[in-house]
Amino acid sequence: MELPHPHPYHGQHVAPPPPRPRLPAWTLGFYLPLLLVYLETVLHLAAGAHMTYFPIYALFSLSAGCLLALCSVLFSPKVNRRLTVLLSLLLSLLFAGEFLAKRTLQAYYPLSTLETAAGNRLGDYSGVLFAALLDTLPLLILLFLPTLLLACLAKPFLAEKRPARRSALLFAAGAVVFHLLGLVAVHAPWPGDLTPAKLYASDTNLEDQVEQLGLVTMLRLDVKHMLFPPKANLDSDFGALSEPGGSAQAGSSGDVPAVGEQPVVDTSPNVMDVDLESLAANAPNEDVAWLANYFNSTTSTKKNEYTGMFEGYNVIQLVIEGFSGYAIDPELTPTLYKLSHEGFVFSNYYTALHYTSTSNGECQTLLGLYPKNGNPITMKRTGVLGTNCYFSLAQQLGRAGYQVLGYHGNYDMYGRQASHSNLGYTWKQFGTGLALDTNADGEIAWPARDTQVIENSVDDYINSTEPFHVYYLTISGHMPYVNNRIVQPYLETVRALSYSQTTQNYMATVMEADRALALLLDKLEAAGKLDKTLIIATGDHIPYSNAGVLEELSGRSFGSSQDLEALNESAIDFDVYKNTLILWSASMKEPVQVDKVCCQVDILPTVSNLLGLEYDSRMLAGRDILSDSEGLAIFTSQSWRSDRGFYDRFSQTFTPAPGVTMSQEEQDQYVSAMKKQVEYRLACTPMIVENDFYNLLFPRE
Repeated sequence: MELPHPHPYHGQHVAPPPPRPRLPAWTLGFYLPLLLVYLETVLHLAAGAHMTYFPIYALFSLSAGCLLALCSVLFSPKVNRRLTVLLSLLLSLLFAGEFLAKRTLQAYYPLSTLETAAGNRLGDYSGVLFAALLDTLPLLILLFLPTLLLACLAKPFLAEKRPARRSALLFAAGAVVFHLLGLVAVHAPWPGDLTPAKLYASDTNLEDQVEQLGLVTMLRLDVKHMLFPPKANLDSDFGALSEPGGSAQAGSSGDVPAVGEQPVVDTSPNVMDVDLESLAANAPNEDVAWLANYFNSTTSTKKNEYTGMFEGYNVIQLVIEGFSGYAIDPELTPTLYKLSHEGFVFSNYYTALHYTSTSNGECQTLLGLYPKNGNPITMKRTGVLGTNCYFSLAQQLGRAGYQVLGYHGNYDMYGRQASHSNLGYTWKQFGTGLALDTNADGEIAWPARDTQVIENSVDDYINSTEPFHVYYLTISGHMPYVNNRIVQPYLETVRALSYSQTTQNYMATVMEADRALALLLDKLEAAGKLDKTLIIATGDHIPYSNAGVLEELSGRSFGSSQDLEALNESAIDFDVYKNTLILWSASMKEPVQVDKVCCQVDILPTVSNLLGLEYDSRMLAGRDILSDSEGLAIFTSQSWRSDRGFYDRFSQTFTPAPGVTMSQEEQDQYVSAMKKQVEYRLACTPMIVENDFYNLLFPRE
């Protein structure tokens, strides 16, 4: 038998191969700081944000990351790895969720809105969210890629030895140092109207906070400001305010009376007998004193030839979901066309998209105030606090003996049951008195039909022996515009249109709103109430999730597809917000053309004047469009358009309107005064709400 050959080293010890070099366990702590810088950078690039402020949010990211890194070095190697992977996954989910919110809802969602978001049935947006998920899949992969790599590579490449305790001190010190450096960067002399230092001390302008300070810092400041609300820090330079007259005036297209036949017009100021000076001197806090002094310094609007034109009329007001006047067509939407061309015709009316879209679109329309660009959500907050909204139509007409009713074909979104009941409406929505179609599960057949809402509500008031004020917040135009049940009755008509399917479906939802209006007019005429009813209608906001449909409908380009989709106000044509405001009554003999710049906040004072109601024009952000005051529309970025021109907050440039000439000195003085106006009008709303300011002057019984 052949014996095996002995191994040449038989009997000798053979050393095992040297171990593969591994990184010290404490180096895992560098992962989270670098991850946050990476995630912020990807988010900013994807959102089209300017990278000028990279040093600020990079430093704050390193600081926050160093603090989180303590979870990577305090425990055993196994626990450190698992905690780091978990934190990495949660941070990636956070950034992905915020990006999708910005992409679909045009807003970042801070932590203080989670309760509102949870109650707002986000499933209604499932179609939009799913489409956004597919569309942004490469970006989402980029956001989650570091977590995947960490989960696969951390164990093989990191030593199993427990990190030294001093490594925790290193990262704790890093958190402090990077935070201090971030504060230094914030308070550097940055140019612009909204600087990092101003944003850091504010709980508004969340999009600018994300762009300049970073997403993580915005969320951190949101938590801080929930616990410690910031002060407004407004100056009291009321002498610099300028509200010049001489704007484009309303003019009738009908016959103009001869000079000798012209009636005497009362042009006294629309103000009330209130002692603002005394309130300022005896104010309970600085905010109330500031408001009283500000309103006392503001130029009031004057009564005019239209004052009391519809005194004693019934008033029906509609805020139409996702509506744009670019969709009005004489054949497809004949009722909208009739009402927008035979009443007051506003050629420079805007519905800018402000924070929380519909809710704060209502805030402008119902309160005559610009909403807070942040939390708490203004309209909802009035219901939570029971704020006295003294100048709302519901309260003004309620005091005048009107029957006051309101309807919405949806669930209790944004706390409307509380806020709108607080306004004075007998409020009916699904679950509280308004019958709607439901599916097998008892849920609303989404979305409800506007025609059904009218049909199921009109008998509540149509035969009333007292005047009535009715408010409808419509729902059929709600996104998404794919697989929308509203389209079916109009399918044959819209499919014949030379638009994309999304735009065709959007047109179907506008046609539904048109048919609801037609039904309402028919009911009023049958009851003999049409001639003595004022109809007010406008959109809450444009169809922001599909703003591209407005390019198809208007035949215009409003910006690049990316900027338009994100409504990036630094790079879009603000005419995308141009809209239609309907102020119409069958009693009008001729249309009235109005060229003044105006927006949603101007509706309340304009209607108050038309109804001959007593109100104080100084205490609203809006102005009577039919008065001789200058027109102004303020956009969410704090760019603005007036009768005299357009101010771009991003480039800090002013472009005079056609036909307007100013010297450079005049222009500089005008822009400075108007910027102050814009700042004050935006800032006064949360102070009014939080201090129940109107109730100090007009206490509720």
